[in-house]
Amino acid sequence: MMILLTGGSGCGKSFYAESLCVKLPAPRYYIAAMRPFGEESLKKIEKHRRMREGKGFETIERYTDLASLTLPMRGTVLLECICNLTANEMFDENGSYEDPFERVIKGTDALLSQSSHMIVITNDVSSDGRIYDSGTMAYIRALGKINAALAQRADTVCEVVCGIPVIRKGALPF
Repeated sequence: MMILLTGGSGCGKSFYAESLCVKLPAPRYYIAAMRPFGEESLKKIEKHRRMREGKGFETIERYTDLASLTLPMRGTVLLECICNLTANEMFDENGSYEDPFERVIKGTDALLSQSSHMIVITNDVSSDGRIYDSGTMAYIRALGKINAALAQRADTVCEVVCGIPVIRKGALPF
């Protein structure tokens, strides 16, 4: 079963995802896709580590190429987050970019095939309606396409709004 969680930045998706995971069978794997770039990302990574303490997660840091990741055994996967994974797969160190769709979808499909339950976190990054530079707009379009494909694959799609989960598709397994 796959649950896709979406919403704005800082809306409570991570907290909600973890609360769902602890209701699902162990082992629990937290796939961390955020690359540690700079002080702000390090603070966010540390905050998320503290949030997971005592919840029985095995953290696996994986920034790209989810398709080649082999989990030790079936269990519950929390993938955080598609936004970071998409950026990591899309942009290189020189600022050039290519379409990440196939790599991200192939990777999430591979993880799902190894999981009893998988919760995938993503962000709604296009609702502000702003026009950005070409690289950012390409990222927003790619993420929108990936989010739509994941929503099609998901058994449940839930938008978290101000910490309140709103089911958009399907139902929770409990």
